[in-house]
Amino acid sequence: MIVLALDTATPAVTAGIVEVGEAITTLAERTIVDARAHAERLTPNVIAALADSGKAMADLHAVVVGCGPGPFTGLRVGMATAAAYGQALGIPVHGVCTLDAIARATLGDVLIVTDARRREVYWARYRDGLRLTGPAVNAATDVSTDGVQSVAGSPALAAVFGLPVIGPEYPGAAQLVAAVPDWTRDPDPLVPLYLRRPDAKTLAERGLA
Repeated sequence: MIVLALDTATPAVTAGIVEVGEAITTLAERTIVDARAHAERLTPNVIAALADSGKAMADLHAVVVGCGPGPFTGLRVGMATAAAYGQALGIPVHGVCTLDAIARATLGDVLIVTDARRREVYWARYRDGLRLTGPAVNAATDVSTDGVQSVAGSPALAAVFGLPVIGPEYPGAAQLVAAVPDWTRDPDPLVPLYLRRPDAKTLAERGLA
């Protein structure tokens, strides 16, 4: 099975072509780190990864996309693109938690953190790649590290916790695919993990309606 893996929940704009068989093998991957270029860089990364892998759109059997947690604009780009490919090609689209994907490359009791802005972090705790708590969004000082052995995700944010900082910083294509819990069932509808309300408010919410 040939899978297109996408993630735009972090500053990294990732597209990869992954083969799923007895093992999960990355055939090609393109990643550009630019928090302001999700919309501009995702499709070129997809096209480049396909070319690098020697595959065509018609060879794809499924799409996997990171559903956050992450900021509204970044998530919207990746998830809308994944949904469009799935609809156009008639193939399933599996949404996964981006933090789960990062955790697939870790062992032990690990805290995964990514930048939520506003002096906050998106976080979840894992043991050997399996989520124990989260995802949630809090100030770093409000996140418990009891029993945590290391921190992964954003190195700058991870360093705040005073524990060993490990990789990866962003989810790779193979880790996104590995985060799919069950390939034998139809995927659930895509649901973005915003974890907090957007800054924009309706007129009613602002008391102007």
